Amino acid sequence: MIEVWAPRAERVRLRRPGRDDVDLEKSDAGWWTAGVDLSPGDEYGFVLGDGDAVRPDPRSRRQPRGVHEASAHFDPFAFPWSDGRWTGRQLAGGVVYELHIGTFTPEGTLDAAIGRLDHLVELGVTHVELLPVNAFNGEWNWGYDGVLWYAVHEAYGGPEAYRRFVDAAHATGLAVVQDVVYNHLGPSGNYLPEFGPYVRDAERNTWGSSIDLDQPAVRAHIIENALMWLDDYHVDALRLDAVHALKDSSEKHLLRELAERVDALSAHLGRPLTLIAESDLNDPTLILPREAGGYGLTAQWSDDWHHAVHVALTGETAGYYADFAAPDALAKVWTRGFFHDGTHSSFRGREHGRPIPEDVPAWRLVTFAQDHDQIGNRATGDRLSQSLSTDRLAVAAVLTMTAPGTPMLFQGEEWGASTPWLFFTSHPEPELGEATAKGRIAEFARMGWDESVVPDPQNPETFRRSKLDWSEASAGDHARLLELYRALARLRRERAELTDPSFASLGAEVIGGEGTDAAHRAFRLRRGAVEILVNLTRNDVHFAVPGASRVLLTTSARVHLAEGKLAVPPDAAVVTGPALRR
Repeated sequence: MIEVWAPRAERVRLRRPGRDDVDLEKSDAGWWTAGVDLSPGDEYGFVLGDGDAVRPDPRSRRQPRGVHEASAHFDPFAFPWSDGRWTGRQLAGGVVYELHIGTFTPEGTLDAAIGRLDHLVELGVTHVELLPVNAFNGEWNWGYDGVLWYAVHEAYGGPEAYRRFVDAAHATGLAVVQDVVYNHLGPSGNYLPEFGPYVRDAERNTWGSSIDLDQPAVRAHIIENALMWLDDYHVDALRLDAVHALKDSSEKHLLRELAERVDALSAHLGRPLTLIAESDLNDPTLILPREAGGYGLTAQWSDDWHHAVHVALTGETAGYYADFAAPDALAKVWTRGFFHDGTHSSFRGREHGRPIPEDVPAWRLVTFAQDHDQIGNRATGDRLSQSLSTDRLAVAAVLTMTAPGTPMLFQGEEWGASTPWLFFTSHPEPELGEATAKGRIAEFARMGWDESVVPDPQNPETFRRSKLDWSEASAGDHARLLELYRALARLRRERAELTDPSFASLGAEVIGGEGTDAAHRAFRLRRGAVEILVNLTRNDVHFAVPGASRVLLTTSARVHLAEGKLAVPPDAAVVTGPALRR
């Protein structure tokens, strides 16, 4: 049976190579159907009205020749899965690793990424998160320009390779998180408005026309896509891109409806399914239980954590970093989750955010010192490794891996990768490519960056430069940093305090406040009986420690404990606590 939602069409025909067109019959609510069965690999498309142009299926699972061409029928059930004993992984206590398939390996494919899964396991990762893999126009970009949400990008290996990747990840004990984009559609190859009112042309967000969530069929298009990843592809979690751009005036918000459907599927499958929101709102409603009036999502990203750590490590205070120069910024995000929880945001020019209730588990915030946005949206795509010493990168590792939230790493962060992560595109249309490049340069010029240093996103070299250099990971300071991340992951597994979800168990003290440089302060951070002592000043700092405490991990050989005082040198971090009871 063939069906398609096309309320804007007066006529819909199914077209297949070498066969006569088949007229579909119009049914209720704008749906068109035809009693035609397709075999795997059969190419097909729809002709709308009396024209002759073939459009891909809005729910196409495969686009072998790109988003402007015909779809290919794909059987989602014809795969010999070997993960029958996989029971899933909850996010609590986990470590997330964010990667981009096109730049994670030299080959840039899902099959090549399978060969690096053991590296993630040895690192202590529990959840591997893929940037969007849905079909977009061109060979490479970040993935947020997708136009066919049900199809896997062919250059990555298509849907068959995607199933191999998930199956292999589960075999190594890794859960898979898929980044999905439901707030906009890409600028090239988006034929959905020809079928029906998928977008509100009069209402735009940062990336394009808003999705029309008042349409039941559009809501179903989103929800059924989410369930497809979790059910058909055995994915364990979804990261929902920029949910603040989902404009929904319905009685039940799309996110709540999605959470209800996913929880029901989880109960049916017998394994945890996770929804993680990216949100600019600092609103705990997203992660509060539905019984308490929330949406019931599992977790959300915390940009406030990133901003506070970034300022503490770099001293950078331009733009949205300005408020995080406050002496208590890091301490506040450590103990309360959000920095802006109803406070004035100078960047937004208004009060922003709401407090997180103390009884919300701290792991519901995904925290990170680096991610694809915070690196790639810098003019030169520079990582912390381009501006910080190895010692400070080690401090960043300690802060990331001991944070009260769920830690997330961005590909290559674990060894201080020297390769940049740049904004890259491959729009085949010259005019779109030129407009993208000019827009990118103008955006950075407004932010005060030197536009001459901004790489052309359309230049293939911009993409190639963003690929990881895996040879670095086994050499010198890179190898030592990698071993530190592995040791920190082991410590998280050993010490229950480092996965304790209670905000009540947290404490923080700033040493050196007003009048000190934002990048030269010391911090005493507590998680139960475990303390994280951080010295970013220019001199040794002496911390009083309880008699039962011992050094569990240090980033410096110069740390000295004597007479209840722990001397921590500049640009060093130490984790202390009582000995484990065996």
